[in-house]
Amino acid sequence: MLEVAIMIEGQNGLNWPRWQRLAQAVEDLGFAGLYRSDHYTNANPPDLDSLELWVSLTWLASHTHRIAFGPLVTPVSFRHPTMTARMASAVDDLSGGRLTLGLGAGWQEREHSHFGWDLLDVPRRFKRFEEGLRVITRLFTSDQPVDFEGEFFRLKEATLLPRPRRPGGPPILVGGNGLRRTLPLVARYASEWNAVFIPAHKFAQLNKQLDELLTAQARVPASVRRSLMTGCYFGRDEAGVQRKLEGRDRAAMRERGVVVGAAPEVVEQLGQLAAAGVQRVMLQWLDLDDLDGLEALAKSVLPQL
Repeated sequence: MLEVAIMIEGQNGLNWPRWQRLAQAVEDLGFAGLYRSDHYTNANPPDLDSLELWVSLTWLASHTHRIAFGPLVTPVSFRHPTMTARMASAVDDLSGGRLTLGLGAGWQEREHSHFGWDLLDVPRRFKRFEEGLRVITRLFTSDQPVDFEGEFFRLKEATLLPRPRRPGGPPILVGGNGLRRTLPLVARYASEWNAVFIPAHKFAQLNKQLDELLTAQARVPASVRRSLMTGCYFGRDEAGVQRKLEGRDRAAMRERGVVVGAAPEVVEQLGQLAAAGVQRVMLQWLDLDDLDGLEALAKSVLPQL
């Protein structure tokens, strides 16, 4: 059965009242989880409210009881992996084991420039990302002090205390569609692969290639969850769908893997994703104040899956 979660862009005006309302709605309406981006600001102006990720997840951990949650994704470019490991372990314990730790290399040039972080060129960015994955994995899994000497990160007799309650710590998610860099990192380090904005047929192709990479790493393919984050333009009826689209080309959006339509179309598209191997879909909900639409989506779509 396909699980349906909600994903929001935290840099698009997220503040405490909106976050609290959204979290309660997602919990009450039966969605599988609530995920959010980790950015200082938007890639382009204007700058809007952007509630800090880990503070918001700490609140969520203690004010919800059922839903899964996590960052999609928190970058090593402006989050030191040792601090990320400490925060993630603590928040996961606080929630009773509901956090999935989504990790990324970083990509948005504007926020790195504005706040003084080095984004690096793509090859070095991914080298730093792999070092970060190694650091976090070792801190999660090792009961002994960890030594690590890399180009970007160095540890000497580092121990994560208290130890994570979950053996091995919270599961690590790596997001992206790249066959050359991203999927090999998933195969080595991740418990979940999160594809981004691709249609069902493309997901199926990459899913098969990930199986091969996992097998080459002597890992059981079924041990890695397969998820997809994609856009969602839902309306109660055709008029509502058109209002959400705001003139965007419906067919072009669907070709990109975006879920578009009223309930019957959404159910059909989600069924195609499930058939392609998606186990959990995170639907990007851009209007942070549209709780009525979120309720309509839950009541008209979830019972049909």
